[in-house]
Amino acid sequence: MKITKEFLELIAHSGTLNKAQCAILGLESPPSEGWMDEVVGREISTGDTNLLIMLRGKLALTAQKQIESNYKALSAFHNPPKTKKPQSTEVSGGDSSRGLEIYCDGACHGNPGEAGSGLAIYGRDRTHPTLIYGDYNPRGTNNAAELNALYKALLLASEYEGDASVTILSDSKYSIDCITTWAYGWKRNGWKKKGGEIKNLKIIRQAHSLYEELKSSITIRYVKGHAGIEGNELADRMALKAIEHRATQYRKCDYTTIEELL
Repeated sequence: MKITKEFLELIAHSGTLNKAQCAILGLESPPSEGWMDEVVGREISTGDTNLLIMLRGKLALTAQKQIESNYKALSAFHNPPKTKKPQSTEVSGGDSSRGLEIYCDGACHGNPGEAGSGLAIYGRDRTHPTLIYGDYNPRGTNNAAELNALYKALLLASEYEGDASVTILSDSKYSIDCITTWAYGWKRNGWKKKGGEIKNLKIIRQAHSLYEELKSSITIRYVKGHAGIEGNELADRMALKAIEHRATQYRKCDYTTIEELL
């Protein structure tokens, strides 16, 4: 779901959010003035949408934690985990036996510089993947673009209703490690690390929260970049297209043949 001002007014209490709601949206607690402008237009999962509404109000921290715990238990009951656990191993390319595959990539002209993200989504039709591009930032970084692409892939995975498995493939070990490994230690330490700030913290917290919801039913894998793997190459082209068109919102790329893009 794309966040609107009307939705934020619905979940807010006296014009502000509680600590749990801030954590879901990647905001500091209490949120600063103008916090609504920071998150309007951002996409969130259905699970986070429901939880933000349930958490509305001036609630004690214990009550907030209990609501989150109850909601996770309810979600787990209605969506029992699949047997396959996520991995971070290198793969060589697409395989129809894997079900839905989402390749994600980020690009940046200069670092910092103009940045964008792209994705290639392979469903049953392996010959004509769905391609999307967006998250343009005139003053972004390559790491942030990679994280944005991975977060978008997680959002797509959260909305997938098919029976087949979902595999997310990224050529950024940094973004994969941030979400699937390092975030656990940072979270235990109050989202702090020794030696300085955690860069890209807002998107890391959002993506990690969604990963926690999905990790028992998806696979995240590292794929070598610029190695001739079609899905990765297409995602890279889409990230560049986001920069070219300055597409802040995600758009679908219409094309006839893959060859015209590669």
